[in-house]
Amino acid sequence: MNIFHGFLQRIQNAFATTRGPNALAGMDLGPKTNTENPVMLQFFTWESAHPDMSWWKHLETEIPVLAELGITQVWLPPAFKATSQNGQGYDAYDLWDLGEFDQKGTIRTRWGTKDELIQAVKVAKQHGIDIILDAVLNHKMGADATESFAAVPVDPSDRLAELGPPMRIEGWTVFNFPGRGGKYSSMRWNHKHFTVEIGLDWDHQTKTQGVYRIFSDTHPGWSRNVVDELGNYDYLLGADIDHSNPEVQKDLNAWAAWVLDTTGATGFRLDAIKHIDRKFLLGWVRYVRSLPGRARSFAVAEFWSPNVKLLQSYVQAFQGQVSFFDVPLHDNFHQASKQGPDYDLRSILCATLLKNSPGDSVTFVDNHDTQIGQSLESWVDVNFKLQAYALILLRGEGHPCVFYGDLYPNHECYHESVAHGLRILLNARKRFAFGALKDYFQDRHYIGFTRMGDSDHAGCAVVVSNAPKDNPRHSQLGIRMNVGASHAGTSFVSSFKTGGRVEISSGGWGAFWCEPGSLQVWVPADSAS
Repeated sequence: MNIFHGFLQRIQNAFATTRGPNALAGMDLGPKTNTENPVMLQFFTWESAHPDMSWWKHLETEIPVLAELGITQVWLPPAFKATSQNGQGYDAYDLWDLGEFDQKGTIRTRWGTKDELIQAVKVAKQHGIDIILDAVLNHKMGADATESFAAVPVDPSDRLAELGPPMRIEGWTVFNFPGRGGKYSSMRWNHKHFTVEIGLDWDHQTKTQGVYRIFSDTHPGWSRNVVDELGNYDYLLGADIDHSNPEVQKDLNAWAAWVLDTTGATGFRLDAIKHIDRKFLLGWVRYVRSLPGRARSFAVAEFWSPNVKLLQSYVQAFQGQVSFFDVPLHDNFHQASKQGPDYDLRSILCATLLKNSPGDSVTFVDNHDTQIGQSLESWVDVNFKLQAYALILLRGEGHPCVFYGDLYPNHECYHESVAHGLRILLNARKRFAFGALKDYFQDRHYIGFTRMGDSDHAGCAVVVSNAPKDNPRHSQLGIRMNVGASHAGTSFVSSFKTGGRVEISSGGWGAFWCEPGSLQVWVPADSAS
């Protein structure tokens, strides 16, 4: 516990700032011409593949549908060359190859060719949708050759504990990118670009697996600007990049400018920032924002921790330049789906970034890493999936991200009723979820909230339940909520099932309900069609 608090204090001291956290207010959440409720879509699952076309072509064909659903941003999988044709891109090989060069046995990436990507982005722009690229800046994999250098073996469970003296090893650290031939970037990587903080998971010479820190008298070792997990969490996998190296910094800065200009994308999702020197990353984001026309470029970081205090320390560290996926909120959803009626819904927003710092929170229910069988498995079950989506899509706080796996048919995690309900919720967000928010979180099994609407939108009332379905006491339990005096004498109707109707009193009050273990979105009857 003392180590943890010491880590938080070091971050706070190093990044003390007078600016209050509100990253989302300084970013474009969609095209400037789009004034409706913004929403992001993660357009891939872990094993995404289309049977008849490339993934980029699939994206292009779906853009009109996404625009109709109200999507304003699409987050793409890593678009650059991986270690093989089927690599997702998190096994990053060459950032400068977007499916243009014959490398790793393929010209196209898993997702398609460079030209197909550029065309898809162009069509997205035409339909009022921004494209967000996945930036994998922590490591490189699939080296072209080995080289010999001095390294110190360290304990994988405590990277600060050395297991022996410096030794000569042969590691995969040479990246020549022969298929690209120096186009776009002439940089060739070797162990010098991985020296201070490199971790290798294979010694080619002795065929020994392990984690090795390249040894040098001129470097202090692991970066101190990372989290303290496993002693020091600088190393994640592959060849860990030394972000203090000036050549590395120059190349990664140049790539950021080039890839945005080349593709037409407008921002980045930052992968695995727990393991990246945060001073470098803050400088990198600021460099992107200094480019012409990029002052409001979108940036969201993956910092995987359900501990909201640790997450907030990074919010402070990035000084309003980066938003963060709200992992603590996702964890609450996961726990609610596991515990069922035993979970107290009144606490569903507690200890989350959405509750403590909504201006920095990118909310989500699930993603490719939380899928069953994946590295961060924490899947939100169907029994609470739509309730969770209602809480992120209709409350008007944070910036919601919808998962492709919940919206589109796929063999990994698709559920037809979830996809159908999610489209209803997206429609409700687009048409009704506007105006002041009022929460009614009084019952452990039934919570609700209302949106009061504005001059152009009628507003809505939402009820979420995890009550046991076989208990008659919970059958259609109502919550008395206010939707505004302007609705006095009118009726609200249900979005998820026909036949439901709530009469609104002279003061704007109504008894809104949903079936046990379900949810309901209520909208004015005269606006429902």
